[in-house]
Amino acid sequence: MILFVGAGLSQPLGLPSWGELIDHMAGELDFDPAILVGPGADYLQVAEFYKLRKGSIGDLRSWMDRSWNVTDEKLLASKVHRQIVDLGFPLIYTTNYDANLERVFRLCGHDVSKIASVVDIADAKPDQTHVVKFHGDFSDDNSLVLTETDYFDRLEFESPLDLKLRSDVLGRTILFVGYSLKDLNLRLLLYKLKRTWDGTAYAKRRPRSFIFLVRPDVVQEEVLESRGVSPIVSDALDPDEALPEFFDRLLEMVRGAG
Repeated sequence: MILFVGAGLSQPLGLPSWGELIDHMAGELDFDPAILVGPGADYLQVAEFYKLRKGSIGDLRSWMDRSWNVTDEKLLASKVHRQIVDLGFPLIYTTNYDANLERVFRLCGHDVSKIASVVDIADAKPDQTHVVKFHGDFSDDNSLVLTETDYFDRLEFESPLDLKLRSDVLGRTILFVGYSLKDLNLRLLLYKLKRTWDGTAYAKRRPRSFIFLVRPDVVQEEVLESRGVSPIVSDALDPDEALPEFFDRLLEMVRGAG
């Protein structure tokens, strides 16, 4: 199984929200955030505007790198991060830019290969957990998928990481956590994956994939089911406890099977 991790995993760490990111960009550009973000605008467009005005995202990336970094103690105190280590996923994809996921493996005494470029694909050790930074890594400005142009380019699905993902997910189960799957390029990926299977005589043998949802969402659930992704909806009363409770159940199953 492949674990696909979104921004929801970062909530226990208290990392800045996308709203705070927009506020910071507005401040650097001497704009009132309420004026900068017009109707229908989002952080992709604001980041595009920032890059046009500044000429690069270097200063923004430096601020994000500092703001998304947490102490070792705080990272080890995050139950969901330690649960991911304990669950032993061999392959993890994440759209998060920060290094906290790969850091927690090292803090727990596990080797990990970070993959953010074609060179990393070649250098990754087969006996280590692979953490694929699907939207880039703070160590390389050019790898970050942050602006609207970056997203449009990724929608072509022809970069080395895109080709790796298509190969990895074609015959394996995916578990999405920390997502609502509102990310357009991920939705497009699921659509293309379904079309690939539907174009064969073996569509019914496609491995099932799953997404963990904190709350029911009838629209999203039905659309996802049509793309081959089955929702697992939490019954936790506290949204902050939903994912840790789900991972606890998975750990019980894994240990029971062992």
